[in-house]
Amino acid sequence: MTKKLRIVAAQLNPTVGDISGNLKKHVAAAAKARDELSADLIVFPELSLTGYPPEDLLLRPAFIADAERALQQFIDEIKDIYCVVGHPHKTARGLYNSSSVVYNGEIIGRYAKQHLPNYGVFDENRYFIPGNTHSVTTIKDVPVGIVICEDLWFPAPTQQAVLQGAKVIVSPNASPFEIDKHEKRMEALSKRAKANNVPIIYANQVGGQDDLIFDGDSMAVDAEGNVVVSAEMFKEELMTVVVDGSAIPAQAVIPAQAGMTDRIYQALVLATKDYVEKNGFAGVLIGVSGGIDSALTLAIAVDALGKDRVRAVIMPSHFTSNLSMEEAMAVTNNMQVPHDIISIEPANEAFLSLLAPAFGDKKPDVTEENIQARCRAILIMALSNKTGWLVLNTGNRSEVAMGYCTLYGDMAGGFDVLKDIPKTMVYQLAHYRNSISKVIPPRTIERAPTAELAPNQTDQDTLPPYEMLDSILDLYLNQQLSIDEICAKGFERDVVTRVAKLIRINEYKRRQSAVGPRINHTAFSKDRRYPITNGWKA
Repeated sequence: MTKKLRIVAAQLNPTVGDISGNLKKHVAAAAKARDELSADLIVFPELSLTGYPPEDLLLRPAFIADAERALQQFIDEIKDIYCVVGHPHKTARGLYNSSSVVYNGEIIGRYAKQHLPNYGVFDENRYFIPGNTHSVTTIKDVPVGIVICEDLWFPAPTQQAVLQGAKVIVSPNASPFEIDKHEKRMEALSKRAKANNVPIIYANQVGGQDDLIFDGDSMAVDAEGNVVVSAEMFKEELMTVVVDGSAIPAQAVIPAQAGMTDRIYQALVLATKDYVEKNGFAGVLIGVSGGIDSALTLAIAVDALGKDRVRAVIMPSHFTSNLSMEEAMAVTNNMQVPHDIISIEPANEAFLSLLAPAFGDKKPDVTEENIQARCRAILIMALSNKTGWLVLNTGNRSEVAMGYCTLYGDMAGGFDVLKDIPKTMVYQLAHYRNSISKVIPPRTIERAPTAELAPNQTDQDTLPPYEMLDSILDLYLNQQLSIDEICAKGFERDVVTRVAKLIRINEYKRRQSAVGPRINHTAFSKDRRYPITNGWKA
């Protein structure tokens, strides 16, 4: 007779460092899994008590002590359900990234992560030492093995557990969202399950953490590698899986996976919501220009926070066209967002007057354009200081890459929603948002992009067409191709060389830019750590 095991994967949204708040989430989830879902076992994500990634908080002894006290409190409080809880575990040898099996006041099993990722956004070798042993715990006569996150991507940890008798693998995870991460996870889980003829329950955290987005995407695959249960992405959920022996019968309708643009939009909404709320801001301010970037940022903010927690600030100059004013008003009205209109002209004229003696007979150039952008920064940051609301930047990845932005001007603010979104994708996201409800005016999407800091100015006066630029940026940044390799694909050398130069010389700006949600595996964050002083030009 086979043994049935009812397992819940707790797709929770923790806050890094909020150990007491995370503990409350654990207690509530475990109680619900036990009392309402009749679960035998609940699996929490990787480092679930501390939130992931805790980074250098792990270097503080008091932080480790707080995590240990929280684990003990959880052990003391929750009874009559097996729990796999993620936490740092300090020993005489060092610190481990561990998950402990807790039941009725005791730790009855523990596993330490063996493969510590140290690439891209991950830096686990800085904090942890690797484990080197399996962990298999018998739960209601079913041997259950634990394999943490990165360990799933390597053969040995799962093989070790199965060789020690595991009939089911549970995998606590803190796996960040990337554009194609869902497909990669499914492939890795399917491969590992089929190779070992064992079902795998994958429990991933959800939520925004600074530039990282955790999409959840928890799922269960059977021993043949088929996905038989999955959680909804970007939402907290307790996903229930029934394991019958070493099989997982099909148990539920698997939610249809959102398209890529849909996923990216949901990711940006979640990242914005969590950054604002986890950092204690009551609302956000957005400089709305009548262009597509600020319109999309406004839509994302309203979807994340609600219209009552978003305020638009329209800051025209004498270069601002009637079209821009009309479009700025249209999008704020469509989103039902309150707004302020504050002209920058008095401030701009005052600065030019002050600087006139020092400028002498030098001709106007980008200097005067940057003064306008910095006038806007002063105004919106003053409103931020007075209200306590966070300023959301509106710069996209293409502009950030090229340095097509003003330091201490339009780069001012605390969170850049589109920082990792290429300009061409901005248009895709705008069309996607309008497919839900038409909030971004058609003329905003159709008009030529412009900063409106000079007469009849368009972005293409300075930059290559965005379709070409984004293709080059993808090859150079995402695919890491050299200038020669990109030119071999048919792009003009002078254009590619200029793009590469602008990326290189604007690193100093990016170092001072606001954090923004990461969707690429080579975002301008921890993924890409280039020197500011850099003489290499290939």
